[in-house]
Amino acid sequence: MEPVQDDAATERLYGATQWQLMGWQFRKHKLAMGAAVVLCIFYLVALFAEFFSPHDPMLRYNRFIYAPPQRIRFVHEGQFQARPFVYGYDQSLDPQTLMRVYTIDTSKRYPVRFFTKGYEYKLLGLINTDIHFMGVEEPGGTLFLLGTDRLGRDLFSRILHGGRISLTMGLCSVFLSLFIGLLLGGLAGYYGGTIDNIIQRLIEILRSMPTIPLWMGLSAAVPSDWPPLKTYFAITIVLSIIGWTTLARRVRGRFLSLREEDFVISARLAGASELRIIFVHMLPSFMSHIIVSVTLSIPQMILGETALSFLGLGLRPPVISWGVLLKEAQNLNTIAVHPWLLTPALFVIAAVLAFNFVGDGLRDAADPYSHL
Repeated sequence: MEPVQDDAATERLYGATQWQLMGWQFRKHKLAMGAAVVLCIFYLVALFAEFFSPHDPMLRYNRFIYAPPQRIRFVHEGQFQARPFVYGYDQSLDPQTLMRVYTIDTSKRYPVRFFTKGYEYKLLGLINTDIHFMGVEEPGGTLFLLGTDRLGRDLFSRILHGGRISLTMGLCSVFLSLFIGLLLGGLAGYYGGTIDNIIQRLIEILRSMPTIPLWMGLSAAVPSDWPPLKTYFAITIVLSIIGWTTLARRVRGRFLSLREEDFVISARLAGASELRIIFVHMLPSFMSHIIVSVTLSIPQMILGETALSFLGLGLRPPVISWGVLLKEAQNLNTIAVHPWLLTPALFVIAAVLAFNFVGDGLRDAADPYSHL
């Protein structure tokens, strides 16, 4: 029976399309699969950030400014508790530093409840509800999983809402860069000559400029009185202006090698239009490589937004993004006393690493025939 199974597997393998081979090869990359799951969780949580947030990200708790994270516990006075809970805080004022000092008060025990009621919000902007994934319902109870900031706002809830901006900005910027890169790179590679020279000189000018100063200059041109949504799209365009050059170079190189191939010449002799040759015959032949390039470009866009917002030239409060949250951690003295303010950096690192691992898996799977 084994030879029959081998023959069936071989026939299935060699009869599969390139996309099927890519999928099979990608699933063998365990690290990339794990990273893909992490990214799915990130985007799912960002999409339903209000549901997963125990507190309103804009609500200020004046009694809990710079409160440290509350640890979820299962043991109270040496006895295991089936329901998780958190302890409350007692506050005092340090007479030397005049800073608030928080100590755990074991007499204040707040059970953590799931699918509990909290502040009202619109789920997906459509459905009014006050159900949250987790929280505490007792009067005066709080659930600060990652502590609070200088205004007493829950950092965990703000990180979840900030992920919505930072992660989607990466996607928007990359897809805009993809459009510009495919258009200009395709024109340069297909027509060559003067068009190619003009586009290549433009790419060289942009790539010769230092990235951060160029981003800073373009971002500084965005008026500070613009509304948050308008600023969001402006920063997206700024990031896309720089991000298309690498992809355009790759597309140009592929077009230069493909325009003399037999299938392209045959399509041209058959009377196919230039647009049909480009979009029906040439682009699909290396679409897998474009997907890999896009996946590896998203982390650069996320880091770009984070850097601009951290420097105060990107998104600004009241907009919440990971870069805006990290701006709170610019003061070294603040970091030394309140290190949980650096937590957004861990989410940035996790997202960037996950995208890089997925990109590595797609890169290995982009040429599935090399693994046969």
